[in-house]
Amino acid sequence: MEANAKRAARAEDMIRAYGTPLLRLCAAYLGDASLAEDAVQDTFLKAYRHLDAFSAQSAKAEKAWLCRIAVNTCRDYLRSAWMRRTVRGESAAALIDRAAAPEDIGLTEAIFSLPLKPREALLLRYYQNFSVEEIARILRVPRPTVYARLSRAKKLLNDALGGDWDG
Repeated sequence: MEANAKRAARAEDMIRAYGTPLLRLCAAYLGDASLAEDAVQDTFLKAYRHLDAFSAQSAKAEKAWLCRIAVNTCRDYLRSAWMRRTVRGESAAALIDRAAAPEDIGLTEAIFSLPLKPREALLLRYYQNFSVEEIARILRVPRPTVYARLSRAKKLLNDALGGDWDG
C-alpha cells in the first residue's frame, strides 16, 4: 500500500508542477481549449500508467518526458477521425487572449497561424524553455530539423508581425 501512496503522491506533484505549462502547450497545439484539457488529462493518465518505468534524473527530464507524451497525445487527437468531423469548442486563442496582455494578442494570433511543425518547435523552445537537443528528443527528430523548424517559425512570425518579433 505504501508504494501506491508514493506513486500517487509523485503523480500529484507532477500535476501541480506541470499542469499549467502542459495545458498551454496542448492549447497552442490543438487550437481548442476543451480538447487541450482532455489532452492534458490523457497525458497524465498515460504518465501515471508508466510512472514506475520512468526514473527522472532531474525535473527538466521529467518535464521533457511529460511534454513528449503531451505532444504525442495532441498528434493522436489531430489524426483521429473524430477530430476531422467534430465542431470545436472555445478556441485556444480565445482562452489565451483572455489571459494575455493586450499587446501580446497579435503575437498569439500569429503563433496560431503558424504551420504545426514550426509552431510545436517554437512552443517547446520559447514557451517551455527547452534546449534544441531536448526538443529533438521530445519530437524524435534530428537537431538540424529542430533548427530548421525554429528558423522557419521565426521567419513566418517576422513576416506576420512586420519584422517585429525577435524571439
